Amino acid sequence: MGRTSRKRSTLANRAIVASAALILGGGGLIAVNVYASAGEGASGSPPGRTWNTGTQMSTIDCPDVGNELPDVPDEARWEVDRELAAMDTQITDAYQQFADRKDEISRDPNLAENAVLGPLKAKRTASIDRIATAVERNADRPQGLDGLAPCSLRADDNNHDGGGYGAGDSQGQDAGQGNDQGADQGQGGDQGADQGQGDDQGQGQDGGQDGDNGQEQQGNGPEASDFVDIQSVQPNVDRPRQRRGASRGTFTTDCGRNENGKFNPDNVIVAPGVSNGAHHMHDYVGNQANDAFASDDDLANGDTSCRNQGDRSTYYWPVLRLQNGTAENDADADGGGKDQNIGEIQTPSQVTLKFVGNPTGKVTAMPRFLRIITGDAKAFTNGDANANASWSCTGFENRQLKDKYPICPDGSQVVRSFAFQSCWDGQNTDSANHRTHVAFAQDNGRCPNGFRAIPQLVQRIVYDVPPGPGFAVDSFPEQLHKPVTDHGDFINVFDDNLMKKVVSCINGGRKCR
Repeated sequence: MGRTSRKRSTLANRAIVASAALILGGGGLIAVNVYASAGEGASGSPPGRTWNTGTQMSTIDCPDVGNELPDVPDEARWEVDRELAAMDTQITDAYQQFADRKDEISRDPNLAENAVLGPLKAKRTASIDRIATAVERNADRPQGLDGLAPCSLRADDNNHDGGGYGAGDSQGQDAGQGNDQGADQGQGGDQGADQGQGDDQGQGQDGGQDGDNGQEQQGNGPEASDFVDIQSVQPNVDRPRQRRGASRGTFTTDCGRNENGKFNPDNVIVAPGVSNGAHHMHDYVGNQANDAFASDDDLANGDTSCRNQGDRSTYYWPVLRLQNGTAENDADADGGGKDQNIGEIQTPSQVTLKFVGNPTGKVTAMPRFLRIITGDAKAFTNGDANANASWSCTGFENRQLKDKYPICPDGSQVVRSFAFQSCWDGQNTDSANHRTHVAFAQDNGRCPNGFRAIPQLVQRIVYDVPPGPGFAVDSFPEQLHKPVTDHGDFINVFDDNLMKKVVSCINGGRKCR
C-alpha cells in the first residue's frame, strides 16, 4: 500500500497568547514566554489556563509541530521526519540545560530566556524553515508554522483527578476507544485465564523486589501525586454491546515477554534513520530486526520471538523501571540515564497480544506493514487529544486510570493496557502524522465514514512490582515520566496466510492461537 500524502489533523482556531513575568520558586522575577492555548493539545496548556505567580517551573512545553503540519508529500516524508526528530533533541537538550540551572534561573531574571528559551526558539525556527522548504519542493509551502517555534516553561501542576476512562471527563479516549472489546481483556472475572503466557507468570522480575514499599521516587519524576490507590477508584469500564453481525472471535499471538532483553531508544515509525529518536528505551517483542534503520524488507526477513513464525510483526512500548537506586546497564547511555530514564528495567510477568473484532460487523485484513501508534508520548505537554494510556491492577481491571499510576494491594500486579485503533482508511499503511490513516471506532462501534474495521490489537502487560510509588514508565525527559504519556507501537508483518486465519477466526466467532 502506498504511503501517500495525507492531510494532517490540525487544531482548529488555535491561538497562542504570550504573557511575561513569572516568579519561579526562588523568588526571582523571570521574563519568560508563557503560552495559553485556545485548543487542548496545542502547547499542552488547557484552554484558558492562567499562571499564578510563585509557581515552581518544572519543565519545558513546546507546541508539537508534527501534529500541526497540514500536508507532507511522500517525497518529503523522510526529510521532515528527521527534522522533527532533531526538534525533539533540541527540546531534550534545552530541558537538560533548564534542569541543570534551575536554581540559577530562580535567581536570575533573564537566564531562562537568554540561556534556554531564546536559543531553543532560534533552533526551532531554523528547523521549521527546513521542514517548510522540504514540503515546498513538492507542494505548496505550509503557512503559519513560525508561530510554533516559541516554547515556554511550565509547572508540574498535577491537577488531574486521576479518574479513569468514562469517569466524567470528555477526553475522547475513554472506554469506547481503549476498550472496544473490553470483555476480551480479562476484565471481570476471567483475568489471566486466556493470557497466553500463563506458564511464564512470575518469572520476569530479576531482582529489585526487596526494596521497601515506601521507597522514594528518584530522577526527574514522577511524583507521589502521580499515584493513586486503585481501591479508591470506582469501576468505570463499560463493555460495548455486541450487535447482530458482530465479529466475536479472537486471535492471540504468543511472542514472549522480551526475556531476551531486546531494547533500544529508537522509533522506526516516527523517526526512521535516527538513532535515539525516542529518547526513552523501548521493550520489543516479535520482530528482532527492529531499530531506527529497519526497512520493510528487513522486517519481512527478520527473526521473530513469536511462537507462530508467520507473525513477524513488531510490538514495542516504553520500558517500566523500578526506581530503587539500582543502576541499569543504560545508566550512561542515550535513552537511559542520559535522557533522565533511570532505574532497573522490569521484565513483564505477562504479555498478552490479542486481536479482537468489531461489535457491529465483520473485520477486513490489515495490509502488511501497516503502522499504528496508540497514545501520545508527549501527552503531558500536548494535552489529552491523542492520549490512550490505561493503567490498572490485576483483580481491579474494571477500574482504569489514564493519568495516574495505580497503587495495587498486596497480591495484585500492575497492568498496562493498550487498545489500538481498529479502523483503517483502506489505502495507506502510514500517514504524515502517523495517525490519520487509522481511527478509533465511534461510540456506536462503527468506523468513521471512509474507514473499514480491521482486527483490533489489544495488549495487556503485567508487572510484579512492590506496592506503592517506586516505579515509572520511560519518557522524553521533559514529559517527567507522567503515566498519561504511555503509548504503544505496532507494525503488522503477518504473512498473508496467517492474516487470513486471523480474519477468519475473528469473523467466525472462534478463539484461535
